[in-house]
Amino acid sequence: MSYFLKKHPPLILASSSPYRQALLTKLHLNFSAVAPDIDEQFLAMEAPEMAALRISKLKAEALREQFPAHLIIGSDQVAMLGGTQLRKPGNRAETINQLKACSGNSVLFYTAICVLDSQSGQKEQAIDLCQVFFKPLNEKSIINYVELEKPFDCAGGFKSEGLGIALIEKIKGDDPNALIGLPLIKLIGLLEKFYVSVI
Repeated sequence: MSYFLKKHPPLILASSSPYRQALLTKLHLNFSAVAPDIDEQFLAMEAPEMAALRISKLKAEALREQFPAHLIIGSDQVAMLGGTQLRKPGNRAETINQLKACSGNSVLFYTAICVLDSQSGQKEQAIDLCQVFFKPLNEKSIINYVELEKPFDCAGGFKSEGLGIALIEKIKGDDPNALIGLPLIKLIGLLEKFYVSVI
């Protein structure tokens, strides 16, 4: 009998993101999504990959007391245009400004994942790196895109899974899901360490 048939604790996704919830749903696992209450600011002199790993761990740990016998999944994404962090723009004007800055440039997306067994304290982490190369974009194209898709809640101000793909020249990375917010390939590998198999 496969050890993957062992019953695993219930899954909690430490996120309020509809994008992460939709991605995790693709794995056909039963889970509940709960938003953690944490400070997501960078520490002084903190490298983006270290920030993503630290914050993904904080998200999982923030729910440990509330869910003491669960597997908790935390994930965090940091987008960097050179030395500038791209946050969720939040409105039309800032989205347009971010896309103007991205035009003809590349953006690095660091997407970290943490799986925590809240009962035993076992914790496993991984990080995915994806590089997005933007086409040279004129203002009319940017405004048309923003009006059509309104990606105000997406780091960088675009949705690669939607019309935002038209803004992109190429993508370098191992997992297209990571760019949307949850590195499923790495998550599957981490879950296997907790005897959870998706197939």
